[in-house]
Amino acid sequence: MVNLYNRNTVYIVGHGKTNNDNAITEQFKIFFIGFIIDVTTNKIIDLGSSTTVEVTSNFIKSIFVGKSFEAYNEEIEVDITKRYFGSSQKAIITAYKDAIKKYESIKAKHYQ
Repeated sequence: MVNLYNRNTVYIVGHGKTNNDNAITEQFKIFFIGFIIDVTTNKIIDLGSSTTVEVTSNFIKSIFVGKSFEAYNEEIEVDITKRYFGSSQKAIITAYKDAIKKYESIKAKHYQ
């Protein structure tokens, strides 16, 4: 197995709720984004999300990868609301906020 991520990375999952009639809800029950963060730079280096269409996952990735994960970034939320018009828009924002909270806790506990 190839090691894609170095020892300076952590994996954080954020969750958000989608509408009951959303295909994501039917398949996964909840929307989530798994972020790979470099703790030395606080940059998002990769992510995966519970989408049903690959292009959706790639589009979400394009919004986040390369951005700072050190603290909540309102510009990311603005980018999502201006560019993503799928039914999971609010779930993406909620998952992002959830992941940021978890990352802040992990950083405080393990990386101070």
